[in-house]
Amino acid sequence: MVRAVVGANWGDEGKGKITDMLAEKADIVIRFQGGANAGHTIVNNYGKFALHTLPSGVFHQNIMNIIGNGMALDIPKLFKEIKDIESKGVPSPQLMISDRAQVVMPYHIAFDEYEEERLGKASFGSTKSGIAPFYSDKYAKIGIQVCELFDDDVLNERLDKILVLKNSILQNLYKKPLLKKEELLSTLHEYRDMVKPYVGDVSLYLHDALREGKDILLEGQLGTMKDTDHGIYPMVTSSSTLAAYGAVGAGIPPYEIKEIVAVTKAYSSAVGAGDFVSEIDDEDVADELRKRGGDGGEYGATTGRPRRMGWYDCVASKYGCRLQGATEVVLTVLDVLGYLDEIPVCTAYEIDGEKTENFPVTPLLHKAKPVYETLPGWKCDIRGIKKFDDLPENCRKYIKFIEYHLGYPITMISNGPGREDIILR
Repeated sequence: MVRAVVGANWGDEGKGKITDMLAEKADIVIRFQGGANAGHTIVNNYGKFALHTLPSGVFHQNIMNIIGNGMALDIPKLFKEIKDIESKGVPSPQLMISDRAQVVMPYHIAFDEYEEERLGKASFGSTKSGIAPFYSDKYAKIGIQVCELFDDDVLNERLDKILVLKNSILQNLYKKPLLKKEELLSTLHEYRDMVKPYVGDVSLYLHDALREGKDILLEGQLGTMKDTDHGIYPMVTSSSTLAAYGAVGAGIPPYEIKEIVAVTKAYSSAVGAGDFVSEIDDEDVADELRKRGGDGGEYGATTGRPRRMGWYDCVASKYGCRLQGATEVVLTVLDVLGYLDEIPVCTAYEIDGEKTENFPVTPLLHKAKPVYETLPGWKCDIRGIKKFDDLPENCRKYIKFIEYHLGYPITMISNGPGREDIILR
């Protein structure tokens, strides 16, 4: 059986903890899209970790962790993460890298930085991890697949084509130093030697695993609002963040995905530029929520940047769950809100004087103003509570209010950073 864990919002919803928790019942965990441009924060018996490339199943020794073909594979960052977790006492994880995954090159990262520099105030707020240049090359058919690292004839031919394009842009647009073939070839040989023990035919491996009845967990990165097609374009990532893409990015039939767990925060947060309708205007209020949020505050797991803070957005979240095809919803970091007397919730948008509960396209989103309903807070610490009925009445009302507006069942509530801080409904 295949289950997907994906984000319903802008990313940073707490998917890492949920994946880590659900991985206990899985045989295989797969990252199927994105790269090292976003991270999953996980707190467990080994300590606190921010994973950027490794699947969240690496803390379970019985699990095969897979880098799917849909990922942007930054090989040095992957192996740095492996060393980092092992240095903290985590046993060496089982790992397989798809032979069809493509490689993030140093020039992808450089071009990301150069373009943000060129755009200035009009920049996308990129993490400068090379993701947009990487996926641009992939679909322009000048990327390099892992399997091609083992064929120098292919690499030489590919690099000749790449250098003509890249050096022309470097010289004429960015005015930066040119790329050298010998240096790139040397880098690719280093990458080849690093990944060689882990490369495999992932789609065949998964085909056999499904026939054997194994449980597979697809781990998504970011959330619906950052999806290339259905997000707040153009302020999106460069791959599909939807559960449906899990079939493509892992190499399995779409009908095998039986359960889709959409993760959403009990308030809103976002990193990077783009429309964020329920963003808190009062910086003091936003900063207080930011400091209390998550485990150690709301700061990007990859960039360390302070996240933009907002109240819960039912319009965006309902849309996010619908696009993901959610079969169930997880509400995370609910414990953070325990200090508030009242909690605003965005239940509709006002656009050109009309109210709507449907999430609009980006040009209309620019005009959207939040319509809030205010709920009473519960004014106490809910960490350690294990049963829904033991939560304060106002806390239960808050959950049911959100569930009503979403139209999808909230089956799990996270009320603390630890793996055990979860309430099952």
